[in-house]
Amino acid sequence: MTIKIKNLTHVYSPNTPFEIKALDNINISIDNGEFIGLIGHTGSGKSTLIQHLNGLLKPTNGKIEIDDDDILSKSVSLKKIRQKIGLVFQYPEHQLFEETVYKDISFGPRNLGLAEDEVDLRIKEAMEVVGLEYDIIKDRSPFDLSGGQRRRVAIAGVLAMKPKVLILDEPTAGLDPKGRDEILGQIEQLYKRYNMTIILVSHSMEDIAKLVNRLIVMYRGKVAMDDTPREVFKRVDELENMGLALPQITYFMRAFKEKVKDIREDVITVHEAKKEILEYLRRN
Repeated sequence: MTIKIKNLTHVYSPNTPFEIKALDNINISIDNGEFIGLIGHTGSGKSTLIQHLNGLLKPTNGKIEIDDDDILSKSVSLKKIRQKIGLVFQYPEHQLFEETVYKDISFGPRNLGLAEDEVDLRIKEAMEVVGLEYDIIKDRSPFDLSGGQRRRVAIAGVLAMKPKVLILDEPTAGLDPKGRDEILGQIEQLYKRYNMTIILVSHSMEDIAKLVNRLIVMYRGKVAMDDTPREVFKRVDELENMGLALPQITYFMRAFKEKVKDIREDVITVHEAKKEILEYLRRN
C-alpha cells in the first residue's frame, strides 16, 4: 500500500481571529513496509498530519491518495480506508469501554460484519501479537489491568481490524520503564513479523533511533527533514534550533570524540556505542 500526500495544507478556524495554519504544503510519499518516525516540537503539525491519513480531518487544500485513490473522492469509502489504516491515539486506553478485554477487542471486527469464528480468530491473533495471554486475560475487565496491559489491549483492538498501515501517536506516553519497554518490544516484533507500514510519532529520540528506518521532522507545519535517522541526527544545530535534541548516547559519543579522536561520533543507539567503544579498546 502506498500513501501519497500532495500539497497538503490545513487551517484551523479559517477567516477568524483564531486562524492557525497547522500544515503548510506537505508533500510526502510512503511506501509499503516502511517504518517511519515522525518528530517535531509541540505544535509542529504531527498530530494534525496523521489525522488526515484516515480521513478524520479534511484538508483545506491538497489531497491524500491511498493506492492512487483520493480518499476525499465520493466514490471512496472512508470506512474501508479506516480498515486499512489503523490509528492508535495517545493514551488509547482512555477509549476502552467494554466490560471485558474480549469484548473490547471484538468491537472493530464485529462492526465489519465478520462471522463470529473469524472475530474470535482475530482476537486471539491480535492478543498474541501484543503479548497478552488469551485464556488468562480475555474475560478480565480492561480496567483491572496495568497501564501497559491496557495500552496493549487498545492496540490489539486496532490490530484485530488487520490494517495495512499502523499509526502510533506517542504509544509509550505516561508508562513506567517496564511498560514502555514492553510496548516498544511488541511494536518492533509486529514490524518484523508482518512487515507492515508503521508510522511512529514520538518525542523520544532514543526510541526513534532504535526502531525506525526513515525519519520525518516537522517544524511549523512544514517537513523540515526527511532522511534516515543517522543523517537527520547529523544536523545537530538545525535540530536544536527547532527545539529538538539528539539521542543522549549521541551527545555522549560526541563528547567522547573530543577527548579521543579515533572514534565515530555518528552513533545513535546504545548498541552501536557499545560496539564502537569495544572496537576502540581493542585497537588501543
